[in-house]
Amino acid sequence: MVGSPHEAMHRIFQHDPGVFARAVRALGLPFLDPTEVALLPTDLTETRPLERRVDTLLRITTAHGAFLLLVEAQGKVDHLEPAAWAYYLSHLYAKYRLPPVLLIVCQDQKTARWARRPPAIGAPFRRSLIVHPIVLGPHNVPAVTDPRIAASDIPLAALSAVTHANEPDIDAILNALARALHGFDEDQSIFAELTEMGLGTSPAAKTWRKLMSVDLSFFRSESSQRLRAEGRVEGQVEGVCESILRVLERRGVGVSAPARDRIEACDDRDTLYHWLDRALVVDDTDELFRA
Repeated sequence: MVGSPHEAMHRIFQHDPGVFARAVRALGLPFLDPTEVALLPTDLTETRPLERRVDTLLRITTAHGAFLLLVEAQGKVDHLEPAAWAYYLSHLYAKYRLPPVLLIVCQDQKTARWARRPPAIGAPFRRSLIVHPIVLGPHNVPAVTDPRIAASDIPLAALSAVTHANEPDIDAILNALARALHGFDEDQSIFAELTEMGLGTSPAAKTWRKLMSVDLSFFRSESSQRLRAEGRVEGQVEGVCESILRVLERRGVGVSAPARDRIEACDDRDTLYHWLDRALVVDDTDELFRA
């Protein structure tokens, strides 16, 4: 089931696409800061009954030209994923005629090691396609434990917290981020929300909620409540719709055009969460919609 850590790992890049270049430059990859960014549709479904959805897709323009940034949040080792990544890259290149860059974001060392070396596609004696992603995780995202450094780049500090959610240094990272966020306006408070999402059900989530209740007055302020009301209602509805469709896809349950329209048109969270629970067990969409 797609959960809140999965959503946070890629949505950080939607709220500040420039964090991609800042994060990977430390790896020696010379990506420039964006001069323009466009959020593109994540639905890569073909006209035939095959549905593919990326997590986040951005067209980023720099002084050297434009490229597509495809961000996939990977919570565990899944040997079916590399084939999907290859499909995404070839489809996007054919559709947009821009170089696609695949970024995999992980929260544990094992998944990151696996993602860095996806298997080549083809016969053993002749590989036809090699997928070479950039992988960000606890192994290479800096542990931002200095509040001054966190304050200078809050999105990167939030990414540090999300990717180190299960690492020993997470408490120091969360303390630095909480102190950095103190006093910032509501434009930055979305990263407090994304950090909470990214920590999921890990023990660090309790630490973060405590830090928010003690240190950040804006987290309980009227503006924060508005952000929750607007962002969570709208964002969660969209996110849950995507999750329902993604779960059905992964389970091999076909989704007709009318069923997709019904799911995407629904704006009632309780109904959507009910459908999400049923998506884990149903064999067809008729069962999904039954009371």
